[in-house]
Amino acid sequence: MSYRFVNKGKSAELWLYGYIGGWGGITAKQVADDLKAMGKVDTVNVRMNSFGGEVFEGFAIFNQLQRNPATIEVDIDGAACSIASIIACAGNTVRMARNAMYMIHDPSGGAWGTAAEIRKAADLLDQIREQLVETYVAKTGLKADKVSDYMTAETWFKAAEAAELGFVDEITDALDMAASADLSKFRNVPTWAERRAAPDAQANVKAARARIARL
Repeated sequence: MSYRFVNKGKSAELWLYGYIGGWGGITAKQVADDLKAMGKVDTVNVRMNSFGGEVFEGFAIFNQLQRNPATIEVDIDGAACSIASIIACAGNTVRMARNAMYMIHDPSGGAWGTAAEIRKAADLLDQIREQLVETYVAKTGLKADKVSDYMTAETWFKAAEAAELGFVDEITDALDMAASADLSKFRNVPTWAERRAAPDAQANVKAARARIARL
């Protein structure tokens, strides 16, 4: 399951389980269409298990949830990493399972073309980074330079750490589920996060580290 929307009358559930954006991923248009179709509800419960994806798709989903008049409750069931952690910040209340993962890092992207075009792409990444920092600061109340340091380091938080810093509001019981993803695209995956990932994700991390070791 990657995406599911359930209208329950006075409340609704939005399941964001998978990649944000791209071909076959969860799109902002899907979310927008379903939020519009649901009509007026009191509460939207967003359940999350995502290692991120496309920045602008993620911000579009975040903004839609922020604008919605319903109370937004977010449950991080498995993972809220990269741009998925920004979506989580839209919650009036953010709950995180005790064995879930939360990660923030600097944005990245590829560029091709002239030197001017590549510089323009770098400037865009700087602008995106500022927006990410502002969003985390608004949620947590942390200083911008502290958030910036966490992002530069690609910081993975356990539930207790995320709650202490203000990224989440409540910690819930651990869930018996796997947060499956290709973790090899990240550069600072802690061993505890590896252990919580599915076996195929663990294999990807180990293979990436083996490649680095051979360089």
